[in-house]
Order: sequence, then structure tokens, then C-alpha cells
Amino acid sequence: MKIIKEKHAFLMRWTHWVNFPVLTIMIWSGLFIYWANDAYGISIFGFTLIKFFPQWFYDYFHIPGRLAEGMAYHFLFMWFFFINGLLYLAYTIFSGAWRELIPKRNSFKEAWLVLLHDLHIRKTIPPQKKYNAAQRIAYTAIIVMGIGSVLTGLAIYKPVQFYWLCWLCGGYHFARILHFTLTIGYVLFFVIHIIQVILAGWNNFRSVISGFEVINTKTEIKPEPSPVEKTDEQDGNK
Repeated sequence: MKIIKEKHAFLMRWTHWVNFPVLTIMIWSGLFIYWANDAYGISIFGFTLIKFFPQWFYDYFHIPGRLAEGMAYHFLFMWFFFINGLLYLAYTIFSGAWRELIPKRNSFKEAWLVLLHDLHIRKTIPPQKKYNAAQRIAYTAIIVMGIGSVLTGLAIYKPVQFYWLCWLCGGYHFARILHFTLTIGYVLFFVIHIIQVILAGWNNFRSVISGFEVINTKTEIKPEPSPVEKTDEQDGNK
């Protein structure tokens, strides 16, 4: 027998689907800003070993300088990113949904078992409710990363007006490194998240759209009581 069970609230689904395209635009426009000053890489004694975007990349894709365009998009959509994130935080706090997201004491141990299960090394998965241990850690981490992106972004955007925030982030250059590192973290999260969604199947994906999931349950059919049991039951009710 199949039953329909509510899984995700409307506000959670709304902020989830708004955040995906907004964050994509933020990363896209952030690349325009970074490409205007491609400063990061790994060098030893003045010899560059690794560049995040080597020169052949710029030559092959004919990437022009689009700093002003990138900043315009980035500073516009950062407000959507900030407001959407604030709305999601408010929902999790006031609804009590944070209890299902915050990692527990044994979550890191169970997350390793979840990983082994996903790799088909372990047959059984630890007991879970709405989210498993790995999801708790990942979703909490992405919230912390979002807060970090806003703070480091403000430190880069207004280093004079928010001098105290820039100082807390370790200075302008270190705040820029942190901001760039968080962007790499988002890309990795996107890739892993999409793979996990595909592996989880259609039912899980549908629940993030509709808010409900279909669960298969086994109905237990009780046998009919014998005539002797019926007589005993009727005598007991007298």
C-alpha cells in the first residue's frame, strides 16, 4: 500500500529553489570580477606551479575584461542571496526545523557509515529521520558558508566603511581569499548534491517540488478468529 507523507514545508522549498539560480548567478558574476584580477595560484621561488585559470583558458574562450558588468550583477543579486538566506534562517529558527539540521554528537561517526553505504561498501545505513547524519553536516555547513560569504563579501565591498569587519576577516586580501575559497566550496557542494539527488531517485526529488513523498507500506492482514475465539470474545463482553 502507498501513502503520501508530508516531508518539506513550502518555505523550505521556496528558499531552496530561489537560492539555486541566485547562487549560480553570484558565482558566474564573481568569476568576471576574479578574471579581471587573476591573482591566485601556487608559486615557489617566483615560479608559478598552478594557476586556477591559466593563460590558455583565457585565450581559448576569448574572455574579455568584464569587471564592471560582473560587479553590477554581483552587487544586485547579493541582496536576493542575503534576503533569501535570512528568510530561510528565520524559518528554521521559529519553526524548530533547526533540530533536524544541526549535527548531533554522533553525526560525524554516522556520516562515515553513510558514505560507506553510498559507496556500496556497507549494506546497512544508520537509522535516520528526515535527514541522515551526512546531510545534517552538509546542510549546516552550507548555512555557515553562506554567512561567511556575506561577511567576507561586505569586507571586500566596503573595506573602509566596514573596517572592523575587514579586520575580523584578517584584512582585505585574506577576506578575498576566504571569499574565493567559499565559492569553490559551493561548486563542490553543487556537484555532490546533484549526484546525490540522482542516486536518491525520483521520489526524493519530487518531495522537494511538491513537499510530499510516496511511501510504500506493508499492510498486515489479521486472520479471522475461529468460532471458539469468537465465542470466548462474546462471553468476555457480557
